[in-house]
Amino acid sequence: MFRGSVVALVTSMHRDGSLDEEALRRLVDFHVEQGTDGIVAVGTTGESATLDYDEHCHVMKRVVEFARGRVPVIGGTGANSTWEALKLTRCAMEGGCDAALLVTPYYNKPTQEGLYQHFRSIAEEVAIPQILYNVPGRTAVDMLPETVERLADVPNIVGIKETVSIQRAREIIERCGDRLDVFCGEDINNLEMVLAGAKGAISVTANVAPKLMHDMCMAALSGDRTEAERIDARLAALHKALFVETNPIPVKWAVQHMGLMGEGIRLPMTPLSERHHETVLQAMKLAEVI
Repeated sequence: MFRGSVVALVTSMHRDGSLDEEALRRLVDFHVEQGTDGIVAVGTTGESATLDYDEHCHVMKRVVEFARGRVPVIGGTGANSTWEALKLTRCAMEGGCDAALLVTPYYNKPTQEGLYQHFRSIAEEVAIPQILYNVPGRTAVDMLPETVERLADVPNIVGIKETVSIQRAREIIERCGDRLDVFCGEDINNLEMVLAGAKGAISVTANVAPKLMHDMCMAALSGDRTEAERIDARLAALHKALFVETNPIPVKWAVQHMGLMGEGIRLPMTPLSERHHETVLQAMKLAEVI
């Protein structure tokens, strides 16, 4: 249903932390012009943890409006409460999103059966395509391949954003086949995961280098390892630099430095430490985005 480079879009904010809708419009236009294949609105990189419910729904709807059908929009609707995730997923559907991305419930550490029941119940209640998101480094819970395989039988669960490892992605692809699309959720692994059978990447780096990310994914999807490796070599420093502090701190600083938005970020996230500025700048120069 989706393929290629899907940007985990930053949420533009004014210095006081309020939403900056004009900058959000610029960001969406920028990604359409640069060839980004899809947009995730209000995921982790979009600071979903610090937007309230009304803001969350509003940003998803505005991204859909700004995209104007030129690129698919996936709403980030995960929560550690099944009831809240269900409400957000319904909001994404009503706001015109093409799909929803649901992270595993964080902090409360459900069992594998709890994860299965959580995702199945949301999918059964809300008739929008849904992509699972497994990121145990953030959530403290790891959804195992056997649980993913069970969920692949739910008709509107169409994919998973997997961050654990390339080997994990291979196992899910082997177990689920054409029933479930796999997307890389760890930029440093994008190249090898797509070559291993993933349909693309849901990417932080794509905020800064969208055309390169699109071109790399397309080369890898076509099986052209040589070209994909050539492009990924330009991105390698960015993949690392954008995580010198907790995401989305470095990427918001980089996008601001590109003149696409202001410097707003919400506590408890803080602006990028000055000692890391040069590291991010050099990575941007190596990728030739500045």
